Amino acid sequence: MKELKNIKVLVAGKEHLKYVDEINDAIDVASKQRGTGIARRTYEYLASKIEEGKAIIALDGEAFAGFCYIETWGNKGFVANSGLIVVPEYRGYGLAKEIKRKAFQLSRQQYPDAKIFGLTTGLAVMKINHELGYKPVTFSELTDDVQFWNGCKSCVNYDILERMERTKCLCTGMLYDPAWEKVPKKENGIRKRSLMDVVKKLKPKNSFGSQKLEFIKKKRNLKSDGAPLY
Repeated sequence: MKELKNIKVLVAGKEHLKYVDEINDAIDVASKQRGTGIARRTYEYLASKIEEGKAIIALDGEAFAGFCYIETWGNKGFVANSGLIVVPEYRGYGLAKEIKRKAFQLSRQQYPDAKIFGLTTGLAVMKINHELGYKPVTFSELTDDVQFWNGCKSCVNYDILERMERTKCLCTGMLYDPAWEKVPKKENGIRKRSLMDVVKKLKPKNSFGSQKLEFIKKKRNLKSDGAPLY
């Protein structure tokens, strides 16, 4: 039985170039199974991602188990985690989530100020993205980089995207914006008051009230000393 703890998920290096063809075949088969028809990547493109330290690979010993890479758009203002693939016999163990988590961390390390986004039709991927901090957004909040949207041309649903003037499609757009971390979190819009805030509001403002408070304090002191009270 496959176990996630036995699978290494790491940033790919030059020693992993031998897996490029296997990775490409797996991505190609998966896209056909999903019916999206995403174009096959070239060997050179995937190899460049690995050589640049912009890819995540999962290995069970020497066996290839999964892959993902990152790419930038809009003058590095946006980052997408693309090409996510898990080999069929390794699915159902949480490996996709671990690969996405590593790709997310790599994106944040290399491009700390960039927005991270993705397009997906898969509920499992949406759930993983949500757990990482992504939020569903309209396409207008994603990159306007023409090269990115040209990549959708090989998808069978591209005519829908074109008819909708790139405002919507069957995919859901999801986005993580690092600026969200800098905004103070509100607690349901209610400001919690400290005990001192309450005490200050109850503090007597007239001389009679002050005298009464002083009298109460004296009575407490006498009681603590064991003196009789009248």
